[in-house]
Amino acid sequence: MTSLTSAVVSITATQRRRFFWAAWWTHAPQQSPFRRPDASNGGAATYEDALADAQRAAGRHLTAIDPWWARAWKCVLRGEAVPPPPRERPPRATSPTDASTVRPASAWAVLGLEPGASRDAVLRAFRRRALETHPDRGGDPDDFLAVRRAYERLLERTR
Repeated sequence: MTSLTSAVVSITATQRRRFFWAAWWTHAPQQSPFRRPDASNGGAATYEDALADAQRAAGRHLTAIDPWWARAWKCVLRGEAVPPPPRERPPRATSPTDASTVRPASAWAVLGLEPGASRDAVLRAFRRRALETHPDRGGDPDDFLAVRRAYERLLERTR
């Protein structure tokens, strides 16, 4: 394979709130053995800046793929083992009977708080649960959205 039908870029946030990118345009990324990107760089202030920088380096349009690839390349550069790829999400309930049997949790329960907690306690609980459920950290996107919605509902109540 000498060229891809679609050149790809993977962009991930760094610990310093910058963006690191890795781009493949001659061969598709491969996990084992890990195929190095054609170009990579870090330090962009925004996701859009990172994408523009990667496209300048490639000289063509790039399609964004899972940020796991950029995180994996950072591990390779550091001499660390490549982390396992993100797990596949289970299929959602499609029939109304399946969805209706599950009772939605209260906003307090989603954040792990007792009803009537202070605004500061809500903020601390949200930050803790957001780190646990964020998709970039291996969490489930649906769980993260539930945490965010619960936080927003409780902020309205504690005003």
